[in-house]
Amino acid sequence: MRDSRYPTDWNAIALTKKQSVAWRCEKCGQKCLEAGVKTKLSLSDRKRYELSVHHSDYDPSNNSPENLIALCSGCHLSKHSMKRGNVTPGQLSLFVG
Repeated sequence: MRDSRYPTDWNAIALTKKQSVAWRCEKCGQKCLEAGVKTKLSLSDRKRYELSVHHSDYDPSNNSPENLIALCSGCHLSKHSMKRGNVTPGQLSLFVG
């Protein structure tokens, strides 16, 4: 994802957040896939267990630690479906196989 509202070091910020919660969704507690770990899961399952970093205030320029929350795909999609924040086309697609 490349969006001018995100800082150039967004990937590092997001990785740090994911590592700080041991790759678990902060809403439902689901253990998600760690970056770089090989898996034999299908694409739809990999997407289901993907961890994203959500901006609680829906402002991608506010990257203070207290504004960031690590969410699995389902919980992230749920957050954005309740409030149309900074969703870009394809950003929150959830594959169901």
